[in-house]
Amino acid sequence: MRYIRTSAQAALMAFLLSLTGCFSSNPADIAVFAKPAQITITDEGYILQPPDEIEIYCSKVPEVHMQRQQIRPDGKIMFEALGEIHAAGKTPKELADIMKEKIMLLYALTGDNPVDVRIVAYKSKVYYVLGQVFFQGPQEATGRDTVLTALAKARPTTLAWIGRIQVVRPSANKNIKPKIFELDYDRMIAHGDTSKNVLLQEGDIVYVPPTVLAAIALKVEEFVSPIGRAFSTVNIVQGPPGRQ
Repeated sequence: MRYIRTSAQAALMAFLLSLTGCFSSNPADIAVFAKPAQITITDEGYILQPPDEIEIYCSKVPEVHMQRQQIRPDGKIMFEALGEIHAAGKTPKELADIMKEKIMLLYALTGDNPVDVRIVAYKSKVYYVLGQVFFQGPQEATGRDTVLTALAKARPTTLAWIGRIQVVRPSANKNIKPKIFELDYDRMIAHGDTSKNVLLQEGDIVYVPPTVLAAIALKVEEFVSPIGRAFSTVNIVQGPPGRQ
């Protein structure tokens, strides 16, 4: 009897673990993530891609000054006076230099930096917040997004296991494992522990798993819902009892 009870407990534990997913985090993996105070993020190294939005500053040329452009799917922007300009794959400074050359064919420009390109909407690079949050899915990555800001925007639900949130940096190289570490969101916000409040990069994933009980409820719902829909379909086809 004791053997049966022990086996049943082990089976139940295995089942519960399977419900909550596989936690393969490694505390040391946090080392690959930068802290907000460690680096300075600027637009200088940002590579423009569709559908980023930019704004041009060139006070001597009203035709382009303060014109806002969204980079088209073909990677180009368009000005009536200058024609099409390929913007994708360039930094704001590189694009500004190209525009300066084109403008100087038509206008006289003075000053060291007569043309300035500024990013007004970061849309081409995203990170992901998934799992038990109200607002899940891709989020625009600006380079200054932290785990705390990401979770504050996504808002974990009451089903969330906020003590075991996973931060994942995927690897494009099959020979290099993804880097994954775990954090306690409650400790972060209630106790001010920002030791794991790292910067997120393009492609990073913040996964908010369900609690054990929530996972059980979700599995039960997953099993029961098709059965309920099947009975509903039968009732609609046959009509209510007693109806001829």
